[in-house]
Amino acid sequence: MKKAKRCSVFMLCAAVSLSLAACGPKESSSAKSSSKGSELVVWEDKEKSNGIKDAVAAFEKEHDVKVKVVEKPYAKQIEDLRMDGPAGTGPDVLTMPGDQIGTAVTEGLLKELHVKKDVQSLYTDASIQSQMVDQKLYGLPKAVETTVLFYNKALISEKELPKTLEEWYDYSKKTADGSKFGFLALFDQIYYAESVMSGYGGYIFGKDKDGSYNSSDIGINNEGAVKGAALMQKFYKEGLFPAGIIGEQGINVLESLFTEGKAAAIISGPWNVEAFSKAGINYGITKLPKLENGKNMSSFIGVKSYNVSAFSKNAELAQELAVFLANEKNSKTRYEETKEVPAVKSLANDPAIMKSEAARAVTEQSRFSEPTPNIPEMNEIWTPADSALQTVATGKADPKQALDQAAETAKGQIKAKHSGK
Repeated sequence: MKKAKRCSVFMLCAAVSLSLAACGPKESSSAKSSSKGSELVVWEDKEKSNGIKDAVAAFEKEHDVKVKVVEKPYAKQIEDLRMDGPAGTGPDVLTMPGDQIGTAVTEGLLKELHVKKDVQSLYTDASIQSQMVDQKLYGLPKAVETTVLFYNKALISEKELPKTLEEWYDYSKKTADGSKFGFLALFDQIYYAESVMSGYGGYIFGKDKDGSYNSSDIGINNEGAVKGAALMQKFYKEGLFPAGIIGEQGINVLESLFTEGKAAAIISGPWNVEAFSKAGINYGITKLPKLENGKNMSSFIGVKSYNVSAFSKNAELAQELAVFLANEKNSKTRYEETKEVPAVKSLANDPAIMKSEAARAVTEQSRFSEPTPNIPEMNEIWTPADSALQTVATGKADPKQALDQAAETAKGQIKAKHSGK
């Protein structure tokens, strides 16, 4: 989820070709008896506990244990675990953004999960990849999200939608007048700008042969990234984006313009579905547009997961609960309550899920997307990249100059903070 991207996104895997077993592995009777009378604590996301209510009750009955569910903002649960875990007041199972996994593992906050390959294979490749650190598994995906395109049907019909970002540029030139706008996006932030930069060959980190991220290979200033930044800069230079959507308050301005009917289309995420509906906007949702080179705009896949605290005194049972909560049956039930798209392959074409326009859009966009890098070094990318893109947006620096500086700053911070790990 973007609003949690750094804390991530909130961030919806490639091809949410959303297969999973209807339930987790069974314990032996001796294991059940040893767990009798135990209590597990689950930290669930705010206003999402209804999605696991039935699953928790079933687990309690099967294992003869008590499960206490506490709601906390999912992007900040790791912050609380740092204090509550050692104090013995933390959870056994928590939920968190996939891009925090690497940092949490480095700090010794998460328990490695020993889950059979047939269970792991039930999830989309991108979502399970987000839970891996050094080829070890530290969580099971429960939901995925990506950015998508929202459009106001009162201003533009589905048939009229431009197919490429360049066509949206042309459309905006015809419609933007300073108070009303065509297409808007937070291109001064790497979370959104990467959608364009990666389409021309830019990337955050390169990858080694085993698929792991190589933090010494930074691609935010390569030729493709610079080309993408130059394209995005045109929207600002020509007044097609209002000045107010630069910086921390930009997201509020962008969302307000859309809910006030002053923007035909914006890039946002499924986290805004309820808010836009409450605002009374008759909107449609679709994947992001293509680029002039024929590639679809990419996006970061945000993954929410169930993870086991390293401080859990019932880690084995906690793992059983995490597996159970994230299985196919319970993932579908959770979707029905929360509308967060499951990471289970077999649910990709489930009629109950695909009848949702938002779920369809996330599923389609996921085909062109990759997980937000989950290594600790990603923390050194956000600020310099955002600062660079803001100087590009305001015309204070050309794209190459700004991105070269961002890459140099990020490399310096990575060397200073992570070279000794």
